[in-house]
Amino acid sequence: MQASDIGALESAYRSRSARIAVIGLGYVGLPLALALTGAGFTVVGFDIDPAKTEALNDGRSYIRQIGNDRIAQAVATGRFRATTDADTFTACDAVIVCVPTPLSPQREPDLSFVEASTRLIRDRLRAGQLVVLESTTWPGTTDEVMRPILEQTGLASGRDFFLAYSPEREDPGNITFTTSTIPKVVGGDDEGARRLAVALYEQVVPQVVAVSGTRAAEATKLTENIFRSVNIALVNELKIVFEPMGIDIWEVIEAAKTKPFGFMPFYPGPGLGGHCIPIDPFYLTWKAREYQISTRFIELAGEVNTMMPRHVVDRLALALDRRSGIGLSRARILLVGMAYKKNVDDSRESPGLRLMEMLLERGAAVEYHDPFIPVLPVTREHAALAGRASIAWEPGTLAGFDAAVVVTDHDGIDYQSLAAHCPLVVDTRNAMRAVEGFADRIVKA
Repeated sequence: MQASDIGALESAYRSRSARIAVIGLGYVGLPLALALTGAGFTVVGFDIDPAKTEALNDGRSYIRQIGNDRIAQAVATGRFRATTDADTFTACDAVIVCVPTPLSPQREPDLSFVEASTRLIRDRLRAGQLVVLESTTWPGTTDEVMRPILEQTGLASGRDFFLAYSPEREDPGNITFTTSTIPKVVGGDDEGARRLAVALYEQVVPQVVAVSGTRAAEATKLTENIFRSVNIALVNELKIVFEPMGIDIWEVIEAAKTKPFGFMPFYPGPGLGGHCIPIDPFYLTWKAREYQISTRFIELAGEVNTMMPRHVVDRLALALDRRSGIGLSRARILLVGMAYKKNVDDSRESPGLRLMEMLLERGAAVEYHDPFIPVLPVTREHAALAGRASIAWEPGTLAGFDAAVVVTDHDGIDYQSLAAHCPLVVDTRNAMRAVEGFADRIVKA
């Protein structure tokens, strides 16, 4: 495609007259679709779940952090609608893919959603379109997986259509940073693709950082999350080292972070959760094997973080034995919080799910309370837990448990009441730090 044609396409993005399709209306795709609509673009949101598209078109949200009013306002502009009809892609100038990239049971990358979405685009691809992948993946996915599928049409990347990668940076529950305020990294399959992707995202976010290509952009996302994984593993290991020394890791971190340079605070917990940190590092370790490279540092961090639920169960079992003289097989345990992080309604990869399974395997009677997750959803790895409901938060109910484990430190939980009525509280998040008068009932893990 000639430079003059690319210039015309670029002008369509800068004038916001271009039509945009977003595939996947979950925790990444829906905020992006709303941000694009808010910037003035006409947006079609595509999802295979008709319940989601129907809710959105009726002005209803299914994500707690996104209120019904935001959906209703977007729909009311006449520039946003949701659909299950992939044929709408044909009329769009850009198609952005925001679908899950989970791991297989063998802990290998599962690109089935990316591949299926790419085939949907392929069957409707036309000259001049920009295709952008936002899903987290291994370096090379955009040009090794997506481009060959799209070029089955006879159209060529860089000549007839344009292909780019821009990693999502969503942080559910973060009220400080939103889709529209977080800088965007962009890499194109060629210079034309990069120009168009930059022109698109510059209308939505305050800063666009263009890198040399799609692989550099894909690697940027993995680097961001591996950085977090490794540092969380470090403080988790320090916690285990400090415990027998009688040193509180939380006190140490609070002291260390007063240093104005050379230190960034990360915090321990019962294990990793969410759609990024427990998964993304394995995408790079898998790809590295193709180059006969061992990613020992990254894999060690994964091992440390993966073993944290077992550490919590061991601490709980020891505390029950010492304080109450009972084993887990005869204990009633309350898990406080099943979301993977505070103040969100997302239980994906939550360590609470693994903790519940481990406790049930040990014979314990286990319930949970989470104001954001009334019922546990169906998941691939924890299917047997689906349908379990959150119990009511009542003093008499709390007193009926032998121990509670704070898994997620939601702000709305009455931790003082928990300590007052439950004989033992194992705290994995330092949520009980402000509780007064019941220090003898609290064990950190």
